[in-house]
Amino acid sequence: MEQRRPEEGIEHCPVLADEALTGLNAQPGGCFIDGTVGGGGHTQLLLRRTSSADGAGNGRVLGLDADPEAVERVRRRFPEEINTGRLRLVHTPFDQMARVAGQQGFAAVDGILLDLGLSSYQLDTPARGFAFQHDGPLDMRFDPSAGESAAGLINGRRREEIADILYRYGEERQSRAIARAIVANRPVMTTAELAEIVAKVVGRRGRQKIHPATRTFQALRIAVNDELGQLERTLAQIPGLLRAGGRVAIIAFHSLEDRLVKRWMRDQSRRFRPDPTLPSGGLEQVPVLSIYNRKPIVPAAAEVERNPRSRSAKLRIAEKRDGR
Repeated sequence: MEQRRPEEGIEHCPVLADEALTGLNAQPGGCFIDGTVGGGGHTQLLLRRTSSADGAGNGRVLGLDADPEAVERVRRRFPEEINTGRLRLVHTPFDQMARVAGQQGFAAVDGILLDLGLSSYQLDTPARGFAFQHDGPLDMRFDPSAGESAAGLINGRRREEIADILYRYGEERQSRAIARAIVANRPVMTTAELAEIVAKVVGRRGRQKIHPATRTFQALRIAVNDELGQLERTLAQIPGLLRAGGRVAIIAFHSLEDRLVKRWMRDQSRRFRPDPTLPSGGLEQVPVLSIYNRKPIVPAAAEVERNPRSRSAKLRIAEKRDGR
């Protein structure tokens, strides 16, 4: 019997797929960057919407991901598109987007998509260590070959550092007590061990809507992968990659990411620069982006019922203004 690959049988549902692709205004012949290919769901839709009936005006997609397993999975999924040059895949974190886009011939694109959530493959593969629902090594790295794992972090950092990470990135009110418990039980090497330690401090689920370890796992994952730092660095590159009229669509899954994206879009839509024709100190407003949706787009009830993991998703879209 053929041995099944670990990710086979795991269903991946792209979140807010129609809303994101409609917001990006993907058209035949368009050129797009998918900064987080994940399971390939959004990538597939981009390829479909940029194709033409006769094939003469087919568009192109550049797919990036820090997770080498994700890149390989999408590579196996779309061999024809790769062979024809419609899809190019690069194993890299998305904060390298501008450099890689220039190398791959995507220096000016019609749209950029970032889905900042974890894929079902990452969550449902115990060896990756992302989820407390499965016992596995405490890893959490998007790229398992790079950087410090979650186990390395909690077993090697001072108690105060761990508490700060849990509070800053997980907004965990009991961060100090959890950090003390982690240090008292070191070494902590598996997801089950960590979840049990946190549950004893925070208390069992009881009336809580989420598992008591949810915020701790979120915080450690963000810290291990420098997610907010990577997002900030990537946002700074996006205006220079978009053509006039090009759009960026970003799907965030927790408040820290969403606030960062919201603030960036707002700032880019209100930019000022000195105007030498105005009195000393005068400023001219030169917005770079126009905000497409002032309020975030969220999944409909039917999508949440079909895919409960989509419930916290928020989609924000902005368009590059002419001549900026």
